[in-house]
Amino acid sequence: MTSQTTVGTRTPHGLFGPELPLDRAPYECSGAAVLSWTDPAALAPHDFEQIALRLTGHARAVAADVRHRADILDEDTGPHALAEIILAEAQRRLCTPHQGTLRCVRNRTRLVRALYDRLDRPQAAPGAATA
Repeated sequence: MTSQTTVGTRTPHGLFGPELPLDRAPYECSGAAVLSWTDPAALAPHDFEQIALRLTGHARAVAADVRHRADILDEDTGPHALAEIILAEAQRRLCTPHQGTLRCVRNRTRLVRALYDRLDRPQAAPGAATA
């Protein structure tokens, strides 16, 4: 008997294949570490660049999840408007090239946190009026 499983892949440019749950624990732990660093020379520039690249890919994946949730909300609700603002800011920040600096890594970490914050907030059900 053979069983078929489908595996999807997330890339820095989005999701290919079936939707996968995001593994956020490593990003939360590394985010706390990154934000606690005070020495800009704590790592070599290529190490910062690799971290920024990973954070960029993860931010794009979280943004896609936020977009999916925002799309099911009524357009005239507060949660939808806030999601649109956060997604516009994420797009603006992700369009800038990542660099091998502590500052860049911190900015990408903050972006991932903001996207997860939007993803975690209770959202109004479609068709429900918000005060």
